[in-house]
Amino acid sequence: MELLERLKHALASRYSIEQELGRGGMAVVYLATDLKHGRPVAVKALLPELAATLGGDRFLQEIRLTANLQHPHILALYDSGEADGLLYYVMPHVEGESLRDRLKREKQLPVENALQITEQVASALDYAHRHDVIHRDIKPENILLHEGEAMVADFGIALAVKAAGGERLTETGLSIGTPEYMSPEQVAGERQIGARSDVYSLGCVLYEMLAGQPPFTGATGQAVLARHVTDAAPPITTVRSSVPPGAVSAVNTALEKAPADRFDSAKAFAAALRAEGAASEPVIKSIVVLPFANLSPDPENEYFSNGLTDEIIADLSKLQSLRVISRNSAMQLKGTDKDTKTIGRELNVQCVLEGTVRRAGDRLRITAQLIDAAKDAHLWTEKYDGVLEDVFDMQEQVSRSIVDALMLELSPEEERRLAERPIDNAQAYECYLRARQQIWLFTKEALDHARQHLQNGLAIIGENALLLAGMGYAYSQYVNIGLEHEEYLEKAEEYARKALALDPESPEAHIVLGLTTSIRGDLKTGFYHLKQALARKPDDPHALLWVVVVHTLVGRVDEAYPLAERLARVDPLTPMSIWCEAFLDVMGGRFDVASEEVTKWFRMEPQSPAALLHCALFLAYCSRYDEARELIRGNVHPGLEDQFTRMTLLLEGALDGDSSGFQGIETEDFEKWARRDPQFSYFVAGIHALAGLKEKALEWLSNAVDRGFINYPFIAEHDPLLQSIRSEPRLRNIAARARYEWEHFEA
Repeated sequence: MELLERLKHALASRYSIEQELGRGGMAVVYLATDLKHGRPVAVKALLPELAATLGGDRFLQEIRLTANLQHPHILALYDSGEADGLLYYVMPHVEGESLRDRLKREKQLPVENALQITEQVASALDYAHRHDVIHRDIKPENILLHEGEAMVADFGIALAVKAAGGERLTETGLSIGTPEYMSPEQVAGERQIGARSDVYSLGCVLYEMLAGQPPFTGATGQAVLARHVTDAAPPITTVRSSVPPGAVSAVNTALEKAPADRFDSAKAFAAALRAEGAASEPVIKSIVVLPFANLSPDPENEYFSNGLTDEIIADLSKLQSLRVISRNSAMQLKGTDKDTKTIGRELNVQCVLEGTVRRAGDRLRITAQLIDAAKDAHLWTEKYDGVLEDVFDMQEQVSRSIVDALMLELSPEEERRLAERPIDNAQAYECYLRARQQIWLFTKEALDHARQHLQNGLAIIGENALLLAGMGYAYSQYVNIGLEHEEYLEKAEEYARKALALDPESPEAHIVLGLTTSIRGDLKTGFYHLKQALARKPDDPHALLWVVVVHTLVGRVDEAYPLAERLARVDPLTPMSIWCEAFLDVMGGRFDVASEEVTKWFRMEPQSPAALLHCALFLAYCSRYDEARELIRGNVHPGLEDQFTRMTLLLEGALDGDSSGFQGIETEDFEKWARRDPQFSYFVAGIHALAGLKEKALEWLSNAVDRGFINYPFIAEHDPLLQSIRSEPRLRNIAARARYEWEHFEA
């Protein structure tokens, strides 16, 4: 008999059980009517396997200790008992939502609202602690929101389960607490858990309300638990610069590893949230540079206004004390009708820079205005007039005006870099801007045009590191869009090495070499070059993306998360950033999260064959085969000749159990394209395994490992598509090879 029917029958004389409201690791909650009092209630029934492990009498004895807790922010305990072997307890039914529901919808809460919720929960905790009750499982799911008030649920339940279960509970493998919110002493399994443990958990919840995610994340629960013990939480001001100093300091104290270093009570934590003059982390200021509007009579000058936007972003990105939204995300706002308050809130930035460019012949006029996003108030407005040759001075003046307005202190190195002019000839600079405009279109024709513009620039000023690196990047993108790769890889590397000979620190050249060597399967060298690029441009979205990808391919998923978080902060609006999060979660075994993330990408680019492939593939990894099949059939364009569409058609055949068309899809050029890339080789292996083509799956898997896909935990544990070949001796040999490389990989 299902739990619902069993519970209905067992409690029929007292409660009318209506429907399931939700479930967690220990219990299922149902909406019910209290027949005696005619009121709606929530009935929580422990999972039968857990109830069978516990001593019922001891559980009910322990839970009764919490029945006397009467506080406006504590959800009361109405009733508890045992019926038909089921352990249950009854609480008021709160109309509203949980804090988890709200965070799913909004991700980050307004600062004032987050502080109010924390103060109310802290008040409930302080009351309970003074009555010797420790919650032990403070998390957003256990905080209910009703008419603007926070109510804490499940007081004493965790302790009751632990006390009743004793050693038998340990044998079941069930832990009390939730990994993202467990204190270090809970992780260590200490028997005596005090009030400061609840303070730590509440600190994690407040961090999530402000930052949009818990202080520690990871591919597995064990990875998250380990970070609670060993890692410092990322500074909250790098994510949310608007958090007041008192709240920043309070969160830091609440998250101290040693209980003695935390607040001694929840009341003290709440009081510190609004303390003035509290010591805090240095505030990282933040800005988005909106695309400058082209007011020139000639619409062809659009490339120039876009280029000026790019260069100001590049200048400001050199400053450690300023978080700058990337060019990719900024360009998503071109022509937007959103007001500055909305832009500031959605991007979590303090300031918005907007401007215009008017060019007539060699004459230039640039206007720029810096706006306080929260107040929608102008900090300064300036006009700059000159000729084309003055564009470098004008660009630097805009950047320095921002530095002055935000009162940023620059180091001598930052002063030097802000004054740098990688191209000091206006005509060559114009060629560079035209080329960059073409590169971003990612088509063969556009890349051909980009190379021509770069060649023109080189003809004007001779060899130049930025122009040469641009040539290398253009050639690398031919490979990225699926064209014959060896010739282009060689050209890309040739130009990048020429650029490095002129400027050994060129981040653009290091990115090119990082891409090309990784594509060749030399992930160690690729890692080196990408990290060199990040050392010079720590917020460069392309460098961040590829470092995350390489981390993931070699099975260093936990190390990739902080970099992916940084990418999401500086480049929140682009498909690239969303794909990165999804890919990382897939390779960490978090399939449900990944499928939701990649679906966002597909909604942003419904015509993109790459988006369709990854969305369908990640749904398949999540075992949502029907949804993947429906998505493909509604959106695939079989007439397209691109490689992503071909792989999507392979996936469709595998989902249908029909591999008869595989031979026609896997053309020579497709195989060349997929075999040279470790992740695509791996994806093709999984598709063949899903289709039951074991030998082909093993062949592709072996190639993927040879090319550098050595994420052993994913191969050995997480990948559901390999199920049909799990028992194959050859798979064990391939996995063993991957494990050796994984264990010995040194970045």
